[in-house]
Amino acid sequence: MADTHHHHNLDDLNDTQKRVHRILCSAQNPLSAYEVLDKMRGKGAVTPPTVYRSLDKLIEKGLAHRLESLNAYVACKHPHDHQDMAAFAICESCGLVKEFTDPHISERLSHWSDDHAFSAKKVTVEIRGLCEICAK
Repeated sequence: MADTHHHHNLDDLNDTQKRVHRILCSAQNPLSAYEVLDKMRGKGAVTPPTVYRSLDKLIEKGLAHRLESLNAYVACKHPHDHQDMAAFAICESCGLVKEFTDPHISERLSHWSDDHAFSAKKVTVEIRGLCEICAK
C-alpha cells in the first residue's frame, strides 16, 4: 500500500500547486484559501482564483481535503486509498484536526445509499468536539 499512497504523487503538479501543498503540509491547523494566499504572497503575486484552482487540483489528486464546516483545507495526512472515505475529528477549542478512516462508517453509509437508491458523489464526515488535551 505504501508504494501506491497518493502522498508520493507530486510529480504532475505545477509549481504553484506544489507550493500550496507545502503550505498545507506545514500548517498546524486548517487554512482558508485566503490564509494560503497570504502565505504565498511573499514569493510573487498570486490571485485567489489561482489558489482555488490549486486547492481543487490537490483535492482531486487526494493530496488535500476541504473541511466543509470550517471552509478550510488540510493536507491529507492519513494513508488511505483514493476511494476510501476520510473522516475528521475537529477540536472546537484548539482547532486540532485528526484525519482517520473507518471501514465500518464507510460500509454503513454505503449500505444506506444502496438501500435508499441514493448515489453518493462525495462523503465528508466531520466530528466536532474536544480533543483529549482540551477535554481535561
